[in-house]
Amino acid sequence: MTIEVTSTSEEGYTTRSRVGDFELTIDATGEDGPDPNATLIADYASCFIPAFRVGGQQEGFDDLGRIDVDVEGDLDEDDDLTAIRFHILVEADLSDDEFDAVVERAEGICHVHTALREELHAEITGETDAF
Repeated sequence: MTIEVTSTSEEGYTTRSRVGDFELTIDATGEDGPDPNATLIADYASCFIPAFRVGGQQEGFDDLGRIDVDVEGDLDEDDDLTAIRFHILVEADLSDDEFDAVVERAEGICHVHTALREELHAEITGETDAF
């Protein structure tokens, strides 16, 4: 399988990318759209949530309910990401051990997690029975 994307910047620092039938606008200055680092961590969280749901199913939890991920990313003086933190809020009531087991499975399922260098993997905390 191959992913094909066409990205175009006509001027300045804004890039519009066509991904299949969708258009994504990313702006290095953050004026016309999210910047690349914000887009990366949003993409990471957007990949991790379905991976968390699949991990939950594999652990016997078919209905986790609502899942929110609050994400923080730390930047160095060159605006390079140095750390990512996820705080996951899960509607279902899981024990700490059950939550950790689902997280571990999700880390193996999430393709963005796998693609990032290990030192940039999200530090993950969470709360269950959160809503």
